[in-house]
Amino acid sequence: MFLIAGLGNPGQEYQKTRHNIGFMVLDELASTEGFSFEENRPFKAHIAKINLHGQSVLLLKPQTYMNLSGQAVVAAANFYKIPPQNILVICDDLSLEVGTLRLRQKGSSGGQKGLENIITLLGTDNCMRLRLGIGPKPDFIDAKNYVLGKFPSGQEEVLNSTISKACKTLEKFLKEGFISAQQFANTK
Repeated sequence: MFLIAGLGNPGQEYQKTRHNIGFMVLDELASTEGFSFEENRPFKAHIAKINLHGQSVLLLKPQTYMNLSGQAVVAAANFYKIPPQNILVICDDLSLEVGTLRLRQKGSSGGQKGLENIITLLGTDNCMRLRLGIGPKPDFIDAKNYVLGKFPSGQEEVLNSTISKACKTLEKFLKEGFISAQQFANTK
């Protein structure tokens, strides 16, 4: 079984913000594939347990706020006995330009607080991550205000194509494996 976690913040005020791009990807996948998320209080998350492209997958949107995302991911992983190497985290990345995707098998958090919390609570950085670019951040805006800001209307087209490419990356990952998905995601 795979656990795919899309990171974001719960609540109306955070919808469509840069930090919630992980939620946006899973919402698009749900819309395309015809499933819905249910609240799971013990995991502090919204989940969908589905069979997708021949794979058993637990999709998870933590409801803990970004910086505590690891609580939901680890609770679900422990319950379903999903090893870290079968966890894929979808998150925003300030250092990547909008429209850029990067899929990696393991590594540091790169300063992304939700991913950092997941790595800390898992006790390993051996979990996959699909980073979606939300930068570059203008120098005159602090990082917190930038990530909690909404995408400008001028970026709507690139945002939609980025979310679509992220969904196709997940499809390739489940159908063809990590290498194929990585080659697809990491090409401009």
